[in-house]
Amino acid sequence: MRWNSVLFAATSLVASTLAQSSLYCDNGSGGTGICFETYFDPLFNARYGWVFPPSGNEFIGQFTVPIAGKWAGVALGSGMNGNLLITAWPNGNTIVKGARQAAAYAQPTQYVGPTITTLATSINSTHWKWTYRCQNCTSWNINGAAGTLDPTQYCVFGWAYGSAAVNTPSDPWSNMAQHDDARLYGFNCPEGITTASQYQAWLNIGSTSTTSTSSTRTSSTSSTTTTTTKTTTTTVGPTVSATPYDYIVVGAGNTGLVVADRLTEKGKNVLLIERGGPSTSATGGNDTPPWATGTGLTRFDTPGLFEAMFSSSNPYWWCNDITVFAGCLVGGGAAINGLLYWYPPDVDFDPSYGWPSSWAHPHDAYNALKAKLPQTTTPSTDGKLYLTQVYDVVQKLLTPQGFGALDINSNPNAKDRVYGRPAFPIKGGKRTGPMDTYFQTAKTRANFKFWQYTYVTGLVRNGAQITGVRTNYTAYGGNGIVPLTTKGRVILSAGAFGTARILFQSGIGPSDMINIVKNNAQYGPNLPPQSQWIDLPVGKYVSDNPSINLVFTHPSVDSYDNWAPIWTSPRAADAAQYKATQSGVFAGTSPRLAFWRALAGPDGKTRYLQGTARPGAASVTTNYPYNASQIFTITVYLSTGITSRGRIGIDATMYGTVLQNPWFQDTNDKAAILTGINDLLSTVNQVPGLTLITPDNTTTITDYVNNYNPAGMNSNHWCGSTRIGTSSSTSVVDENTKVWGTNNLFIVDAGIVPSQPMGNPHAMFMTVGEAAVPKILALTGGP
Repeated sequence: MRWNSVLFAATSLVASTLAQSSLYCDNGSGGTGICFETYFDPLFNARYGWVFPPSGNEFIGQFTVPIAGKWAGVALGSGMNGNLLITAWPNGNTIVKGARQAAAYAQPTQYVGPTITTLATSINSTHWKWTYRCQNCTSWNINGAAGTLDPTQYCVFGWAYGSAAVNTPSDPWSNMAQHDDARLYGFNCPEGITTASQYQAWLNIGSTSTTSTSSTRTSSTSSTTTTTTKTTTTTVGPTVSATPYDYIVVGAGNTGLVVADRLTEKGKNVLLIERGGPSTSATGGNDTPPWATGTGLTRFDTPGLFEAMFSSSNPYWWCNDITVFAGCLVGGGAAINGLLYWYPPDVDFDPSYGWPSSWAHPHDAYNALKAKLPQTTTPSTDGKLYLTQVYDVVQKLLTPQGFGALDINSNPNAKDRVYGRPAFPIKGGKRTGPMDTYFQTAKTRANFKFWQYTYVTGLVRNGAQITGVRTNYTAYGGNGIVPLTTKGRVILSAGAFGTARILFQSGIGPSDMINIVKNNAQYGPNLPPQSQWIDLPVGKYVSDNPSINLVFTHPSVDSYDNWAPIWTSPRAADAAQYKATQSGVFAGTSPRLAFWRALAGPDGKTRYLQGTARPGAASVTTNYPYNASQIFTITVYLSTGITSRGRIGIDATMYGTVLQNPWFQDTNDKAAILTGINDLLSTVNQVPGLTLITPDNTTTITDYVNNYNPAGMNSNHWCGSTRIGTSSSTSVVDENTKVWGTNNLFIVDAGIVPSQPMGNPHAMFMTVGEAAVPKILALTGGP
């Protein structure tokens, strides 16, 4: 922990910069003397602090809240739902406190288990300050879902502030009115860890009760009472003046970053709003693995840490109110995916797959993307390839079937019986993506503003005209509404699930979804009148790649410990190499080979099969004995040409959820993938030492696919929830990405893509962003 004093600048602009923690020592008259890692909220001049022992299930915390704050709370994770909540408020000269839980966006209830002890209390004319010990507070189980707080890892916490008194101030479980504001913030928990002896000394400070003019401290070992006087002045609960913008872009993911950069490049006044926080070091992230301390190489910078995204005890980067994996941080999916980066073939924008003819062959967009974010097949800074054994084995499997080796991105239209090495958007051995390219150039412009940890809850509209967006930043303009200029426009880039939810909460979409919003106490009152609802197929026609894992062993393969210890205890030589020069295994993600072939389905339609091979396996189900150090996986996906569609929507808690699975709704899709898998396996016996262990010989390939768990079939390449088209009866946006029935609302993200792209859609989605901006700017009536 840092032991220097820190002064905080109370500026209302912090919401648009990096919300991070810093050290604060509670010294001076009436202070506890404890040094906390703290977050200072400049909107209400409140401070929330933590200090942790070297080990154990507890911490010491502190709230410092303006007297106008009738209650405050913190969430020990990235949101209210599913995380332990600590709430407190003054009642006379004491603080009423409690541990709470919420499994939905509703009144939080008592959570049994933690022990919260008041260590010190100070209440004066400007603030109330509460210092407490929270035991049994670093793990919890809420509604069957386990959660943890690991202070050795970078954390994301939340705060909430209410200016209306709770219903019964003497009752720690009293109902309370909705908070005035609530935010998430990045928190450097490891800097809050102190020594065992220092932590114990701070536990012995006793308890304090203070009136507006004096404070009384009683030692835990003595009954001596002393009185001190303390006077402080502070501006309480400021309202930030609302500034109108030409363009408000919602979502700093794959497409939102592209859109914001290109709009500001054209001189437009742009606000980009992101609900999550930083990712890579260049975006302000500092979530560094233990073995890379001091390097600035975060989990998001380091490609080889991709597999660790799915095994962390505190995966704050996932959206916690969507039932599938979705990235809620700067870069969105581009910050957390496997980095496979395929330049889209012409067929990806072909009118036969649902695109308006004006989108065919968007070569200008392709070229702009390639210039901004080039690819590489040799991500290591030394130019060498690592862990090549899987490539060597799988090419022997494919060659007898007529496959040929190819540089995939040099030949993007060649996608039948070809294989090649993976392409990545990696530069200098680090994940690059739109976060370290488009975002960085946008930030250099005075006409670009960026807010993070800000949640857009809906659009403010009068019929067809959008006048602003509604956020949880309620101090902004006094109501959280960000206005547009007279000719301003909103562009939603919040992803297939996030954008759909914003539309539902704005009275746009099927009536069954809007009625769910109408019946929600928090969001219902903000809906426009029913006469202004716009009936569009939002959430319908959704597609995702069905994916099936096949697990093999081969004596030459190094499974790389199944990628399990890469965060805490990786192979020492590999970690040291990457730390020193950003070279070696950690300079790339796990995939080692990709292949494609065209398949003719029983219905006569062509569907494409993609395969990706990597060391290790997510799971193994087999009756065969096998050597775990020799396993590798081939994942086969069905991509362009699939005809199955599903539906997504929301539930009563406003969670984004899948209403109908999109996989194999058309039996022709299943027949095609079965043909592809059987053909792929037809040459296993021609590769000496190669053994298929999942599935094994106790089941057929057909039964294996028929019985495959849908939860494992999800590729998280969701498309079509707000698809583009030429009719409002079957699409949500027109050829210019404008939402039907509106004047100035646009969507540019994965949701508008009407059919599955040929490969992993990272580059294709950014191409959509590059192609959409010129179309939007060319429309008359804009700013």
